[in-house]
Amino acid sequence: MRVITASRPEWIGPFTGLEPAQFRTLVRLVSKRGGDGIADGRPGRQWALPLADRVLLVATYWRTNLTMRQIGPLFGVSHSAAHRVIDTVGPLLALAPVRKRRIDAVAIVDRTLVPTRDHRLATPSKNYRYSTNVQVAIDPETRLVIATGDPQPGSRNDCTAYRDSGIAEQLADRPIIADGGYQGNPEVVMPYRKPRDGSDLPHWKEHLNTVHRKVRARVEHVLSRIKNFKILRDYRRAASTLADTVSGIANLHNIILTA
Repeated sequence: MRVITASRPEWIGPFTGLEPAQFRTLVRLVSKRGGDGIADGRPGRQWALPLADRVLLVATYWRTNLTMRQIGPLFGVSHSAAHRVIDTVGPLLALAPVRKRRIDAVAIVDRTLVPTRDHRLATPSKNYRYSTNVQVAIDPETRLVIATGDPQPGSRNDCTAYRDSGIAEQLADRPIIADGGYQGNPEVVMPYRKPRDGSDLPHWKEHLNTVHRKVRARVEHVLSRIKNFKILRDYRRAASTLADTVSGIANLHNIILTA
């Protein structure tokens, strides 16, 4: 028996954070990207769930981080069927590529550590857990996520993860704001550091650092909202799927803000 279904809009908000209209926008996006391969009524063996319920299952899984043996019965399917739905629909929710924007449009970059149980990629990091380093870039005006990088080992410093994750190429030729951990990347605007002799910074540099902190705080707020999707607090799936998951959650965040 199916407990949660998209045909009852009152279930959508509590389990996904989306309004029903936003959820319908998401379903249309998945349908367009997936085409005949995921369409209802396609030739061959049919899906156990209609497309809207499959999208709801993925969004619910990301939001709640229930196990497959928990989320399967909620939708009236086996845990193996829930796995197949997430593997098929999850990548279709990914963030769209960065649109062409003004060359002077600023982006803010920061990293978030995602506790990850797959030790093939995760390493011990600052949070004393096996984690991955995920780079996220936002538009400071709209607070929309404009790019996410490929997850890197959690012990890797930000200046290296910024380059290796591919996010630097996505944001090429664009002013970047980041914290002091991104030294070695000349295109990144960072706060002024105190001189090595221990003397104080000039007043004008202190003022610019204050402005920099206030602007950069916007990416911290976005990261905290993204972490409302609890799967990013304890990632149990294969690390190779984390990039699609982060990108999909970033897309959900953008839909919540704009749709």
